[in-house]
Amino acid sequence: MVAAAEAAQIGRGGISLVSRACGLSRVTITKGISELPEAPLTVDRIRRPGGGRHKLEVEDPGLCGMLESLVEPLSRGDPESPLRWTCKSTRTLVGELTCRRHPISHEKVAQCLRDWGYSLQGNRKTEEGEDHPDRDAQFGHINREVRRALATGWPVISVDTKKKELIGNFENKGRQWRRAKTAEHVKGHDFPDPSVPRAYPYGIYDLGQNSGFVNVGTDHDTASFAVASIRGWWRQEGRALYPTATQVLITADGGGSNGYRLRLWKVELQRLADQTGLAIQVCHFPPGTSKWNRVEHRLFSFITSNWRGEPLRDYETIVALIACTTTAQGLRVTCRLDRRKYPAGRKISDEEMAAIKITALRFHGEWNYTIHPRQDKQL
Repeated sequence: MVAAAEAAQIGRGGISLVSRACGLSRVTITKGISELPEAPLTVDRIRRPGGGRHKLEVEDPGLCGMLESLVEPLSRGDPESPLRWTCKSTRTLVGELTCRRHPISHEKVAQCLRDWGYSLQGNRKTEEGEDHPDRDAQFGHINREVRRALATGWPVISVDTKKKELIGNFENKGRQWRRAKTAEHVKGHDFPDPSVPRAYPYGIYDLGQNSGFVNVGTDHDTASFAVASIRGWWRQEGRALYPTATQVLITADGGGSNGYRLRLWKVELQRLADQTGLAIQVCHFPPGTSKWNRVEHRLFSFITSNWRGEPLRDYETIVALIACTTTAQGLRVTCRLDRRKYPAGRKISDEEMAAIKITALRFHGEWNYTIHPRQDKQL
């Protein structure tokens, strides 16, 4: 526009003169002269309305519907879409749209999806299977029993087995601060070879003391191992912390090595009651609700965070990392290594079950029960 104004002021020959002086083409200067008498643009625009390319959605009205049918085939009424069982990356969507005569770039696909409220999302672990009709009632029962036991001064422990870990130079999920390009080098594969040793950390979390005790097994995760871990906690910590206790409350999952259906679990608890003289009250969480067990998010989660990115090369490393786990709320953890054998497959007879001195509560006695010490069996 400046060059056009100068050329117009010069008059005849002005276009050629200004073109040679500033390097603009004659066509550009001529176009500027034609625009001089027009109204100026508003401050929020750099070109007049209608300039530039039209939006792709305007030029191709069927694009939006086609793209949505590929991303959400069921909601768009197209269950036979070829992308129903395909990873829906932007480039995959571009290929399918191009085949259907809707040419587009993968960047434009991503832009359209973001504009329509889409985003990259993973799976969320929220479904726990079929909810038991008395699930909430059992949660309420556990809460009442825990409060009552803590008010009485009884020990309350939450127990469970942490995920078994491979021993060796294998990848451990997570990251830690290190100097650039000094990452730990680990094996490229961690196939479950039977010859690879494994660790079975069984955790006991003391709700009243905010302390943890972890027994790292090396053989099998059985009910005998689970009760042996509880026995180790009582001998090493429990009886010193609760010298006058006559009862202990255990909250446990409904399955695994401490499941409510396991006969061996109850037989071993009877042995423990006879040895310690304690009445052992057990409250199991309903099936499919293990994530609500306190030991999971008060102990195991911090152990996992503490050893993130650290290869678990030997048992000593596991024990040391678990024992060093702390939190801002004052959690302390004791850990020991258990190399004893716990054979799997042990059968419990009806006679052994009949000898258990167990009292089942009226409300879901299979989940809530107390095992009393037998006077003639106490050691």
